[in-house]
Amino acid sequence: MFSKIRELSKNITVYGLGDVAVSVINFLLLGVYVLFFSPADYGVISVLGALEVIAKIVFRFGLDGSFMRFYYDAGDDDGRRRLASTICFFLLALDGGVLVVLLAAAPWMSVALLGSGAYVNALRLMLINTFAIGFTFIPFHVLRMQQRTKTFSLLTLIRSVLTIVARLVLVTKFHLGITGLYLADVLVTVFVMAALARWFAPLIRPLFSAETLRESLTFGLPRVPHAAAQQVTAVGDKFILTLLNVPMTAIGLYGVAVSFGLAQKLFLNAFEAAWAPFYYATIREPDAPLVFRTVATYGVAVLALLTAGISAIGRDALMAMTHGRLLAPADQRWADVSLVVAFTSLGVFFQGLYLLSSIGLNITKRSQYYPAATITAAAANIGLNFLLIPRLGIVGAGWANAIAYAVQAVLGYVLSQRFYPIAYEWGRIVRVLAAASAGYACAMLLPSMHLVTNMRSTLASVPDVLMRGTVVVGVFAALLAATGFFHPGEIAALRALRRRGGPLKAIPRAPDSTEMAGDIVATDMAVPMPEDAVARAPEDDVEVRQK
Repeated sequence: MFSKIRELSKNITVYGLGDVAVSVINFLLLGVYVLFFSPADYGVISVLGALEVIAKIVFRFGLDGSFMRFYYDAGDDDGRRRLASTICFFLLALDGGVLVVLLAAAPWMSVALLGSGAYVNALRLMLINTFAIGFTFIPFHVLRMQQRTKTFSLLTLIRSVLTIVARLVLVTKFHLGITGLYLADVLVTVFVMAALARWFAPLIRPLFSAETLRESLTFGLPRVPHAAAQQVTAVGDKFILTLLNVPMTAIGLYGVAVSFGLAQKLFLNAFEAAWAPFYYATIREPDAPLVFRTVATYGVAVLALLTAGISAIGRDALMAMTHGRLLAPADQRWADVSLVVAFTSLGVFFQGLYLLSSIGLNITKRSQYYPAATITAAAANIGLNFLLIPRLGIVGAGWANAIAYAVQAVLGYVLSQRFYPIAYEWGRIVRVLAAASAGYACAMLLPSMHLVTNMRSTLASVPDVLMRGTVVVGVFAALLAATGFFHPGEIAALRALRRRGGPLKAIPRAPDSTEMAGDIVATDMAVPMPEDAVARAPEDDVEVRQK
């Protein structure tokens, strides 16, 4: 079992290292960008980012999932060229028309959504870039299906690094402001598309099949509501804040806080990229439920520690990086920023629970139940935002985000357990949650320890970041050890794997799987059901009873 878990951890590392490096750089650059962007500018950037997320769904029509699903069924190169060409020309014609309309409406959209016509160029560049990257899923999917993990990760890393450099130059050297951010995105997209031509061009021919398009839309379109619901939960708060006439400055503070609170998504995104191929490769094993249960326990532990740590250091870390230029050190709004960071991080925690506990719907091919969870969560998010923002401001939006993802996690778990029950280790999970909560509480009870008199100095808050972060980790680890969380057998197995060392073969994505708006769904697979092998454990036992 632990050899499988070690393989999973290796793939998480492969997918995650590039994102971690880039995100650390982006965070460090926050101290540079606050010299050029005001809180109101950050508000505009947040709303534009939300628009970009929605536009990506509109520009793809669920056909990215269709391409991966039918790529395997095509059988030969001619069939794959027909599939890729049909999808490409359909999107080019339809999205091209939509793009023209949106570009023409940009002046009105800028005033209505951003409060000023000064952002028309930035809005248009965002729309053009989103249209262009709507075609890159074809070569990127090809890389993933050909199991070229390193090439995929390298190209993704290069794209991220180039984006950072281009934005930095256009904003700091040419003083192009928000427009510079999106001009950089367009320039990098042109470069990336040229680099991807090696995998894209061989698939595109003057071919079009109405039957292929019909099959692709039949498969892809039903997944759009699911994808839309996910993104409404993720970014709908920005539009509601605007609709409720919350000042753009407050929206900017909210956007910065949310960005920091989402930091643990680095782990979650890397885990998601490795998780689906892992569980598809594992479900045929007799101990599959035991493996999934153990991964869930340790996954919750990592997420809980990250949530407690990020929530504890959020305010101090942001104060250190913004040098008092985002808000004055004594500004009372820092309390709201701190709470938004915590609630956002808690929302990511619940997203992780959803990812871990809803796999039964994919395994048993009941993916049609996913929208029940995501649409309900989106509805809860919208309702709670309208209810809480007028009373609590941006903190209300943070509350709504966390509760909506909790609803999604609970529904995903309940639905998944109906079809593929897994006996999770609730005793150990409760200990993890208690340890993380205690670590956070202890860290927040500590008094501030400023070693410099200038509160606008980066060094002013660094001691608090280090102290609170250390306390969270220390209390968390000590309580888990004291309560017997770590089983001797697991520790011995992990040590044996570490001594064994050596490279592990990366786990490929199952050839009979595809994506549904970020979730991977089975398409044609024989699955051993829990009646054949179910992990049964009274509380913390790790024995497996096979029926």
